[in-house]
Amino acid sequence: MAQRWESDLDEELQDVDLNLAIGTYGQNGIYEDGQHRIDEATLLAVQQQMAQQAAFSAVPDVVKRFIVHFHQAVLDNNLAEITVAYESGWNRLTEKFYAKTEWPEAEVIAPLVNDDQIFLILYRELYYRHVYSRLQPDIDDRFHSYENSCELFNYLLNSDGPVALELPEQWLWDIIDEFIYQFQSFCVWRSKAKAKSDEELQLLADAGQVWSSYSVLNVLYSLIQKSKIHEHMAALQEGKSTDQINEIVGEYGVRPLYRMLGYFSIIGLLRVHSLLGDFTLALKVMEGVELNQKSPFTRVTACHVTTYYYVGFCYIMLRRYSDAIRTFVSILNFILRMRQYHTRSYQYDQINKTADRMYALYAICNALSPSRLDDNISNIVKERYGEQFAKMSKGEEGIPAFEELFIYACPKFINANPPPYDDVEQLALLIDDPPIEPAQRHLGLFLSDVRAQAPVPTLRSFLKLYTSLDASKLANFLDADEEEMVQQLMVMKQASRSVSRAEGERGLLEGHSIPTSDLDFVIDENMVHIAESTVGRRYAGWFIRNTEHAQRVYDSVKNSALPPKPSHNPNPAAAATTNSSAPAPSAPKSSGQKVAWGGVKTN
Repeated sequence: MAQRWESDLDEELQDVDLNLAIGTYGQNGIYEDGQHRIDEATLLAVQQQMAQQAAFSAVPDVVKRFIVHFHQAVLDNNLAEITVAYESGWNRLTEKFYAKTEWPEAEVIAPLVNDDQIFLILYRELYYRHVYSRLQPDIDDRFHSYENSCELFNYLLNSDGPVALELPEQWLWDIIDEFIYQFQSFCVWRSKAKAKSDEELQLLADAGQVWSSYSVLNVLYSLIQKSKIHEHMAALQEGKSTDQINEIVGEYGVRPLYRMLGYFSIIGLLRVHSLLGDFTLALKVMEGVELNQKSPFTRVTACHVTTYYYVGFCYIMLRRYSDAIRTFVSILNFILRMRQYHTRSYQYDQINKTADRMYALYAICNALSPSRLDDNISNIVKERYGEQFAKMSKGEEGIPAFEELFIYACPKFINANPPPYDDVEQLALLIDDPPIEPAQRHLGLFLSDVRAQAPVPTLRSFLKLYTSLDASKLANFLDADEEEMVQQLMVMKQASRSVSRAEGERGLLEGHSIPTSDLDFVIDENMVHIAESTVGRRYAGWFIRNTEHAQRVYDSVKNSALPPKPSHNPNPAAAATTNSSAPAPSAPKSSGQKVAWGGVKTN
């Protein structure tokens, strides 16, 4: 489709005179010889104009044609053309011309789009996203990207009525996703006060609300409120008609642009609250969003994967390991089934990286709450993280393995408040004695729970050998006195229970306490009585996988060519001479039943 788009674009624009489109841009800086004095502002303007002219002439013609075509598609609200230009054209031209450099600045290409400010805002959104993903943004890029985001959201939220703009769902998700990513990147960069220059320190001291948590949360909540997406989802669940829903959500909610931005803002809030460390609130804002294959977020694969990743991670931090395991199994199976389609997406690498992190989180959950849910996922986890998984089942020895996987798979947490750049003394104290990194704080909280459960694997291995056991004997096995042994048993009892969602419960925070272990025990005076419930192996997945493997083998054999029939002619030279002058006789017909791949089955 990308090739067809380029050919159509070339055909449409090959006769366009770009000089007519841009007029005499950059040609007015001519001064008479008699003019002796030019004020500094005019001189700077002339220099800037000449620099823009040089930059414009350096833009390849195919890029100019692409921008003209892209602008026209946005003006026409042609979603099909916008989608092709956004997902194919932009990325293809990036790889060809701007893999390691910036795209032309918006001021340079402004004449091509008649100085359309709305399109230039959208163009800058793509421009800064390219800078963040392919290059290293400087402080000016970070500040200007925030200003452009503010202009975009002010246009959407503060215009007189809904704006006449239509964008593909993928682009709408990328706008929200990139907005949060740039906020996260800025917070991580801002927290490293020691590496800042004097100029950067001064700019940060005067920054005010630039990329503040309040401003980011305000944008997301405003989009949700403007779109009335919560009312829309509630009306859908109540089975109301389309006309009734349109009346409820109002003039903004009926527009796909606002409805999807509001919906994606809910997923954005899940991510922001997770980055800030409020995991309960992160799941709370997801009320009304159903985690199933019919939810709107599944239409954008990157949004689908992001949603399940952060929901699963929140469950881990709330010690709801069984819910986390089910969440990861669901999305990882989806990724495995849809892998052939993901390769066509420009976000294929990012989806794979997120999936790999979820495999690591799954290994952590399975070590803390062993369960048999999906053999296919478990086998992949053991292939990738088999060494760490074996260590994590050895109690205190496995703590480094937990730490390694957690740091690799957790989000990049951020500090809600910046360093005191406006107070020199406080900033000097912070540089001399920097605070603990957010990721290390969350790691410490997580490892405290892991250390509390460290004796459980050893105790569990002893209890599985008996149906009843004297308490003093068990204490001898553990090299501990009876009081310490009872404490370890209570820790094991607590670790074998967890809050879990039942099927059909809407809220992600809802649930009830369930046993998560197949081993239970009671203490009766000086005896420990053990009961183990054996869970039958689930053979359905095993049969499905082996049936698919047998089908692939059968298909490969069926499609393979038969070997050539050996020749039994005793005189090859004579046969060659005879065959060169006479037509080849028809092959003799052989009797017998033909098999599926074209051979002959003899009786």
